[in-house]
Amino acid sequence: MVILLALAEAGWMTFDGARAFIVGDYVTPRSGQHRGLLGPWARVVRAVGLEPRSFLMKGIFVLYGAAWLLIILCYSLGFPWARSAMLLAAAGSLWYLWVGTISSSVQLGLLLLLMATQETAG
Repeated sequence: MVILLALAEAGWMTFDGARAFIVGDYVTPRSGQHRGLLGPWARVVRAVGLEPRSFLMKGIFVLYGAAWLLIILCYSLGFPWARSAMLLAAAGSLWYLWVGTISSSVQLGLLLLLMATQETAG
């Protein structure tokens, strides 16, 4: 479950950032009240002084997502350091409101539970 949630989140970040580089913008609603608007994460990014549609932010999306995908691979292959890296990657994307926040929170809970279970079993 942790791997699936992480793959969905990291994969989407990588895809959406790369798409924004190629097409010029992230995936946004095509119609309705929220047509063309970014999600709530954009307010968080603006609050720290970054423009959500900037080249820098698109790069952050791609690099963060790609690094996380590599961490997921290492985690699935059983590299010992990858557990901590998965925790950091999930914690680092809590700002990605709301879907990312919920997904990352579940991942953090599951990873901590797995780690606690392994400590008591070992």
